[in-house]
Amino acid sequence: MFPEYREQIDRLCAKDGHFAKMVDRHSELDQQIQQMEEGKIPIDGVSIETLKKEKLMLKDKLYAVLTRKP
Repeated sequence: MFPEYREQIDRLCAKDGHFAKMVDRHSELDQQIQQMEEGKIPIDGVSIETLKKEKLMLKDKLYAVLTRKP
């Protein structure tokens, strides 16, 4: 996620607990969705869509923080 912002993400995670939790949750969702799509976790159309929407919402929020002017 956002390789061009990797250093900024690391800095923000170190000093902003809320941002770090959002990054962690995004990673958890990414892994869970991937496992569902690979058939490692039983898939339910509604739940995978819900997870994808939550992941996208988090990504939007993270991007907003990363691109916010100081």
